[in-house]
Amino acid sequence: MTEDLLDRTIGGWRGARPDIDTASLQVTGRLARIGGHLARRQEAVFERFGLNRGEVGALSALRVAGPPYQLSPTRLGRGLMLSSAGMTSRIDRLERRGLVRRLPDPDDRRGVIIELTDQGIATVDDAVRAVSASDRELVERLDPDEIQALEVLLRKLLSGLELPE
Repeated sequence: MTEDLLDRTIGGWRGARPDIDTASLQVTGRLARIGGHLARRQEAVFERFGLNRGEVGALSALRVAGPPYQLSPTRLGRGLMLSSAGMTSRIDRLERRGLVRRLPDPDDRRGVIIELTDQGIATVDDAVRAVSASDRELVERLDPDEIQALEVLLRKLLSGLELPE
């Protein structure tokens, strides 16, 4: 196995402070670096559709909600971990592009419901298809058993960071 930047960095810490246990950084450091690489890869794919990752996240939440592809801004923002102001600006951008529309909330005279348009459905379907192909390309260097084992391990780590739904 070849030494990488993280091995050299952690080795430097072992030399500088042997009293600090840096073994876990072999995992978390790599996960952090992989996360950055994945984000850049995904942004490059989504850019082809005139979208960013956050916008695809909002469109995806509406798409997987199922017909009629509607959610309240509050529910949408909660699922995406966004403030109401952040969600409003994201909805504004998507609405200007014709990918979503605001409808009156039948249960709340002051509220709105966000609905995915036909154009939004087509766009998010294409964007997710493209990013899935890109991700498949990346994980093809692993065999199916490695992919399954990695999925189980990552799910276990992630469960320690996220609250259960």
